[in-house]
Amino acid sequence: PDGGEQAMCGNGARCVARMAFEIGYAPAVMMIETGAGLVHAEVLGEQVRVTLTTPTDLKLDLAMGLDRTVDSVDTGVPHAVVWVDDVSGVDLMRCGRAIRQHKQFAPAGTNANFAIVEPDGSLTMRTYERGVEAETLACGTGAAAVAVLAAEHGWIKLPVTVHCAGGHDLVIDTDQGEITLMGDAETVFDGEVDYGDRV
Repeated sequence: PDGGEQAMCGNGARCVARMAFEIGYAPAVMMIETGAGLVHAEVLGEQVRVTLTTPTDLKLDLAMGLDRTVDSVDTGVPHAVVWVDDVSGVDLMRCGRAIRQHKQFAPAGTNANFAIVEPDGSLTMRTYERGVEAETLACGTGAAAVAVLAAEHGWIKLPVTVHCAGGHDLVIDTDQGEITLMGDAETVFDGEVDYGDRV
């Protein structure tokens, strides 16, 4: 609710690509400029795949005084990942806020993800999003962070399906060493906004 601009939103980039393609503004393969850098996007039928900026600042097993493994990585925006036994049992508002505002990530804070590696090798996650200050039902850069960190631990291999709280799955993969994010994107409504002389 803070209205702050973020450097990157993976799902936002996928939605921009879908809309730009549907209205004829861009071909199926395009580049999108973000605060984190240029993002390659491709509309593939119902799916949209974006190539994220190269992950940076990867840290495993942070000493945060918790009884859980906590890792962090920047996948366009900063993410912390707490590995848990059951994502549905996490008090996301309390625990997410505590991680998001932890001194380890001062002064800007971080997005807080809670994740588990499923028996089939997929991942399930929930995200407390910085700026929203609440749960986000699907976070693309968060899904990428969870996948990159799980792979770094050697727990999974890419490509991997990430199950998000909103019921949609995202697929994280690598393409020539770069991280890709893919999932469905569809138009759910059309509307018009009158900005007047504010733009």
